Amino acid sequence: MQLLSTLLDLVYPRTCTVCGVATGAGQGYVCWDCMAGFEVIGRPFCSVCGDPAEGMIEHDYQCSYCQRKKPGFDVARSALRYRGAVRDVLQLLKYSRQTYLVDDLLPYLSACLSSNYSRVLFDAVTFVPLYPKKERERTFNQARLLAARLAGKHGLPFLPNCLERVRYTATQTELNASARRENVSGAFAPLNRKWINGRTLLLVDDVMTTGATVDEVSRVLKEAGASGVFVLTVARG
Repeated sequence: MQLLSTLLDLVYPRTCTVCGVATGAGQGYVCWDCMAGFEVIGRPFCSVCGDPAEGMIEHDYQCSYCQRKKPGFDVARSALRYRGAVRDVLQLLKYSRQTYLVDDLLPYLSACLSSNYSRVLFDAVTFVPLYPKKERERTFNQARLLAARLAGKHGLPFLPNCLERVRYTATQTELNASARRENVSGAFAPLNRKWINGRTLLLVDDVMTTGATVDEVSRVLKEAGASGVFVLTVARG
């Protein structure tokens, strides 16, 4: 497969999915210049939800939202800011079916897992499900692709049928925080509680904005008996 990939790169040179310049054989589908614009999330950020903070903070802190209401998850972390080329790549993956871009995003997701959750012993990796009709229309679930690849890379069990989306929900894009929470309330249900009960789970999604979706999914997993739910996303809005 590696030889075939090399030959195809020679015959059909790769170009950057974002800007269109040549990327070079074996580099991937995002050029170095575009990747240089990826904003990696580092401290300071909320110790619970991982929301990045501006300015100089030299101690652990919780954001005002996490202080007011404890999230359903234990901890959430994201690899990159949802800006510029990162936004372009994720939208191309999500809406243009360019699923090969998972390979370009996986190293960031993997590094975020290693740097933030090295002391957590996960029993399995799962993901935020799509409503069946939406998944059929899109033909895939980007969160599932990312979760499956991440689980394989780190040698963790993957739970593809952990829970389901039982109610269609409108896109969260144009909604404010309170409307997002209402939109996803009651939208998820466990498929098999014995797969969840007593397990520490890594919940994967592509983007976290207000955290309403992963909060609701985590709450459902906890109610089904999960001993811990830790969230990992490619980007934070």
